[in-house]
Amino acid sequence: MPDDESHKAEMAALKAEQRRKITEARDPGRGLVLVHTGDGKGKSSSAFGVIIRALGWGHSVGVVQFIKGDWPTGEKQFFDKLVSAEGGGNITWRTMGEGFTWDTQNLARDTRTAEAALAAAAGMLASGAHDLVVLDEINIALQFGFLTVPAVLAALEGRAQRTSVILTGRNAKPEIMDMADLVTEMREVKHPFQAGIKAQRGIDF
Repeated sequence: MPDDESHKAEMAALKAEQRRKITEARDPGRGLVLVHTGDGKGKSSSAFGVIIRALGWGHSVGVVQFIKGDWPTGEKQFFDKLVSAEGGGNITWRTMGEGFTWDTQNLARDTRTAEAALAAAAGMLASGAHDLVVLDEINIALQFGFLTVPAVLAALEGRAQRTSVILTGRNAKPEIMDMADLVTEMREVKHPFQAGIKAQRGIDF
């Protein structure tokens, strides 16, 4: 176990190194591209946490949901209440999916739905009206071939300079991750559904 003096010296060196990195870090002068992917839970939940952070700073936020349908979720109800309250956050929310891909079982319909969602997302990104846009489960739409990688990259490249964007969903395409400034992979270690436990209100939705 280190003594007080060695611990103090170690922390002082760590502080100096962190200050050096902060000093050398640059402002990119544009919004960032963030990808939340992987087979573990928490990808969308993490994005919703960033939304709360952005709203806390008075930022404008847009959300387009590519897969989730119109069933009630805790996050949607929370943000609806926030926006309806006096002085509530500045958020535009578009739920444009039709539910799980195995429910619709119609490739042409799912493709049209995803393309309409991407058109709405591209408009949000290019408008300059939002500091942050979340494209929830867009990686799933790409995985199933409802959208093409070039179309999504074009929408990202066409975003306004101020606008950051988060893309969620497992199996993110390599081209999307290559473009991103941040890629976080959620890894599943254990999941209650594997033990036969159904999704829980307030935890899973």
